[in-house]
Amino acid sequence: MKITNLLAQFLYLNKRLDLPGIGTFILDPSAVIETEKGKQNKSPLLEGVTFEDNRSAREDEKLIAYISEQSGKIKALASADLNSHLELARQFLNIGKPFLFEGIGSLVKKQSGELSFTPGHVLADKMDHTVSREYGKEAVPEEADSDYKSVFYAKSDKAAWKKPAVIALILAGFLLAIWGGYTVYKNRTSGENDEVVKEEKGPAQKDAVQTFKDTVQQNITNAQDTIKKPGNTAATAGYKIILETSPKTRAYYRYGRLKTFQWPVQMETKDSTLFTIYMTLTLTPADTTRMLDSLSRLNGKRVYISQ
Repeated sequence: MKITNLLAQFLYLNKRLDLPGIGTFILDPSAVIETEKGKQNKSPLLEGVTFEDNRSAREDEKLIAYISEQSGKIKALASADLNSHLELARQFLNIGKPFLFEGIGSLVKKQSGELSFTPGHVLADKMDHTVSREYGKEAVPEEADSDYKSVFYAKSDKAAWKKPAVIALILAGFLLAIWGGYTVYKNRTSGENDEVVKEEKGPAQKDAVQTFKDTVQQNITNAQDTIKKPGNTAATAGYKIILETSPKTRAYYRYGRLKTFQWPVQMETKDSTLFTIYMTLTLTPADTTRMLDSLSRLNGKRVYISQ
């Protein structure tokens, strides 16, 4: 079942839906949800629903558990699906486009920055009431088999154990894949730092590595000497060297990689969309060109000094 349908059904059942980074939908407890289509082959509007603009809303564990159960996925994947859907919604809202939450309504960002809500139509499909006991619902019992064949043939119970067994095998395979990937990544990461230095790519690569190490050590020594000098109240400001500007996922991955190589990197962002990875080094004007060339070789892309 689609994540959009699950969000609507969760709201119908719990009368409240918290969406991280967006806000909260609240359904009037007295509201009656009519899931049948009307005469015009169109579901009725959802009545009694309101929206609270609350960007600081946190992830609801009950919602994750509900999505996990209804989709048959583990909670980690259910959370990832929800975050992916909400990230898409935030992107639409940030560019001024309305975003529809099926079965609930649509949101659009005003010029003032506030989110405006318009109720939508109730889900056309009937809700699945065979949800978990956690939500106080019981499975709808099957109708008694009045067919004459039931007198001569016993009902097979094979399906009762097949589904749990298949789910268990899938989970075991998934966990094994995660463990294997983590082991390979750990072994590779532990050796990459040495490989970067030891890999023979010509004199230029070795000189760049040694120059970087010598410069970092010299910066530390210079900073310590400057602080120890009598009458010094502040150290000389260094150069802010930009290594990369990229989206959040790429930036966090690159930041972590550089940290494993013991680079003194830092990261900042202005709008939570693009993240800048940079280093602050104390250099003389005569050394800047040589250092930028050396860092560009090590970084794999051109670096520059922030203006």
